[in-house]
Amino acid sequence: MDTVDADMVQIGEHKFVNKSTILSHLKTYNLYYEGQALQLRHREDEGELIIEGLLNVFWGVRRPIRLQMQDDKDTGRPHPSLTSQSVDITTAENEGANQTSTSIEVTAADDQSRDSSGEEAAGEHEELTRSDRVARTSSDLGGRRISGRRLGIRRVKRHHRCSFNGHFYNHKTAVFTPAFGSVTNVRINSGMTTTQVMRVLLNKFKIENNPDEFTLYFVHTSGERQQLKPNDHPLAVRVLRGPCEQVSKIFLMETDQVEEVTHDVAQYIKFELPVLQSFITKLQEEEEREMQKLKRRYTDLRRIIKKYMQALTDRTT
Repeated sequence: MDTVDADMVQIGEHKFVNKSTILSHLKTYNLYYEGQALQLRHREDEGELIIEGLLNVFWGVRRPIRLQMQDDKDTGRPHPSLTSQSVDITTAENEGANQTSTSIEVTAADDQSRDSSGEEAAGEHEELTRSDRVARTSSDLGGRRISGRRLGIRRVKRHHRCSFNGHFYNHKTAVFTPAFGSVTNVRINSGMTTTQVMRVLLNKFKIENNPDEFTLYFVHTSGERQQLKPNDHPLAVRVLRGPCEQVSKIFLMETDQVEEVTHDVAQYIKFELPVLQSFITKLQEEEEREMQKLKRRYTDLRRIIKKYMQALTDRTT
């Protein structure tokens, strides 16, 4: 049993494939993506085959998703401080939807060389000039007096995340719906389950929604749609399905908005509306025939049972 397990690779809960089979598919997979970042590597860890690399995932969500207003790396940024050289003042975000923040530069003139005999008079003149400039910018500085040999004042933008996967979103509401069919990727390995891959993907883009709201689907060009179960291994399944995304893609979709489409149903949905209508008519006719057969069967059974019931009654009396 141990020998068999060593030669098998898990692709889902209670689902295994032979190691040589998946390595053969992996070779084809890497030939398809030769020279590209999507090529996969493999190694063995204590006899277990591990495949790792980038997996393409396509966005298929219909409802807005919630994003963090700021990246984690921005939360630890030091607050601007006053120095003798310059002052950084962080202002509130502009009120307009698309208005961009402007900058104000107020720089005092460089000190000029003065004769020692007129140093005190020049110093008084310099202090008056600096006080005048500070007063003119007091509305921006909140009335704070600042002194120093050089004064630099500028407005600094807040470090809000302004785009998601190359698309801009409303940073005031922090919600966004990715374009349907747009692609992203995550670096994973074949030992990771669907649930783990989902968490890596949502963490990558700082998505605050509960991971349970989404799931991964394999969508075939025929229209067939198969949900990856929580304990499936998406990268291993992708290798076995083949590399061509013109044939099938992995989509991230809402769990409660999408349902699976079996192969039997998928073979019909590509037809034109009149053809589909004729299929429905034929299915209804077949359903009606089956219902009539079932009704006749139960009618016959009831008749026979009642006949024997009547015979027993007559015998008793």
